[in-house]
Amino acid sequence: MIASLVNGIPGNQASILDRGLQFGDGLFETLAIVEGQPCLWDSHVARLAASCARLGIPMPDTGVLKNEARELIGGQQQAVLKIILTRGCSERGYASADAGATRILSLFSWDGPAHTPLRVAVLSRRLGLNPSLAGLKHLNRLEQVMARRELPADAGEGVMLDIEGRLAEGIAANIFLQQADRLLTPRLDECGVAGVVRQLIMDTGQDMDMPVEETRLYLQDLLNADALYFSSSLLGIRRVYAIIGQDWQPGLETHPVMEAARRRVLAP
Repeated sequence: MIASLVNGIPGNQASILDRGLQFGDGLFETLAIVEGQPCLWDSHVARLAASCARLGIPMPDTGVLKNEARELIGGQQQAVLKIILTRGCSERGYASADAGATRILSLFSWDGPAHTPLRVAVLSRRLGLNPSLAGLKHLNRLEQVMARRELPADAGEGVMLDIEGRLAEGIAANIFLQQADRLLTPRLDECGVAGVVRQLIMDTGQDMDMPVEETRLYLQDLLNADALYFSSSLLGIRRVYAIIGQDWQPGLETHPVMEAARRRVLAP
């Protein structure tokens, strides 16, 4: 880690009573820093504000967030900025006291996005269904931690299904399938994280009059796809070239919506 701020104060110390530590009671955002600028800043802040509203966590002043981000970034040209927001501190027990949110910003070294195609694995770990939390990038990430432990060493990402056997997402990315000229992505109304790059891709498709279809998808749909993509703030948009243990190969050229969105993801 390069540097961090806790409620605006330099350092890396947080209370053992913080509800983020005790219960995972909070949210986070992960941003790529390219040429000294946080990519997709407005989208990340908008998602954080919407998520705070859903969970009833006070949203920090956006001007304060931006100033603290600028302070941390300083002269770094390429890095990763992580923003964590928790409900604050409380004594033992689930009931929360109105003690004010905890705000943590941290800056990490980063080599930048890879540009090679991905090799992925289908994982046995399944995501549970929880419509009330679906889409949120909350701090409860134990499912992803366990999925990452399962990931083979020669795989760059994993394909995760939900407990009903439906295609959900990657460990830390969203999934898109290409079928001829169609782009499809799993619905995230019961589990999964609604990524900012996922939304960028969907907005790009709308702008190009080639809308992305949100639908229920299964493993066989993935294996029948002409192309497969993973997207996230740090991956950018990466095309899959192999699925470990599966007789699958990509067929078509990269979809024009993906080409257009790719140029916007990591633009400073």
